[in-house]
Amino acid sequence: MMKKNDMVGISAAIIVNKKLAWENAYGFADRENKRPFTTSTVMNIASVSKTITGACLMKAVEQGKLNLDEDINRYLPFKLVNPYHPNDMVTLRQLATHTSGLADRYPFYTDSLYFPGKDSPEPLGDFLKNYFVPGGRYYAKENFLDHKPGTYRDYSNIGAALAGYIVELKTGEKLNEYSRKYIFKPLSMQHSSWFLSETDLANHAKLYDKKGSIIENIPLYGCTTYPDGGVRTSVDDLAKFFICLLNDGTYGNRKILNKQSAQEMLKFQFDQTNKPENVDPGKLNSGIFWATKMGGKRIGHNGSDPGVRTFMLSDLNKEVAVIFFSNTSLSETEEDKFFDLYNLLYQYGLILKGMAK
Repeated sequence: MMKKNDMVGISAAIIVNKKLAWENAYGFADRENKRPFTTSTVMNIASVSKTITGACLMKAVEQGKLNLDEDINRYLPFKLVNPYHPNDMVTLRQLATHTSGLADRYPFYTDSLYFPGKDSPEPLGDFLKNYFVPGGRYYAKENFLDHKPGTYRDYSNIGAALAGYIVELKTGEKLNEYSRKYIFKPLSMQHSSWFLSETDLANHAKLYDKKGSIIENIPLYGCTTYPDGGVRTSVDDLAKFFICLLNDGTYGNRKILNKQSAQEMLKFQFDQTNKPENVDPGKLNSGIFWATKMGGKRIGHNGSDPGVRTFMLSDLNKEVAVIFFSNTSLSETEEDKFFDLYNLLYQYGLILKGMAK
């Protein structure tokens, strides 16, 4: 399937009953120099990063530094007001469930935030202030939705960036430092980081983009709104984190969240009496930067950025979970090929589950 679909490299893990049951890697992390992709190869994981941001958010809540249902303007050094609904507050819970009424304005959002070969030179807080405050150089009414906060679900990368920034403000630590202290070090995620400047680039996968019959190399890049997609990690490392989330915040004898915090992060936030107007909770639901996928049949997160496709998904019973990385972008018409590979891995996970019995 890799050869047929021109995927340069992939790495994957299968978790059965909250234990690592299988992992392997295929193809190249660096096609030009024939460097193989391995389960310890580092790659940026795009929006799967939001689950790390979510865990940091829940840790700060656990520490009493944040409240999911407080007006975020109590935490910000600038005033954020939705011009369509100026009297309604936005909460961290709304940011984390994509119901805040904050919008990713395209094509500005995709065209302005990536920096080839380096980390973003613009501080996250400066960007957010310029995006949300009238008079800022990125401000536009289109940065907001004409929906009252909490009433409409619209996937928002900028909302995740804002939540990560609030974690930084109230903990007094950058997100990379905070996650290293409370997630990466406790779980021995030795190959995990946020920025190019703190990453072993010799172990970082090169990124590729398939355009027609041509596969182009993409330079590594940094991102201004890193809380929405900036984590760089390996399948080995991410498997530890995923097992920990599925196991109420505990991995072996190590704990990154207490049981209550982990369960709050993963639990479904919507039901028939408390839901956005455009959501059927049976088909789409959300935790704290954690969502149902595939028609409500899986929980976790997916990620997609230039040269990056990632999956971190479990069945609803948390019995079979799959992590999948590819360092190759395919066209929108070929996206189903990634889901084909995911489904093969999941079916193999069911076989392993049967063997485990």
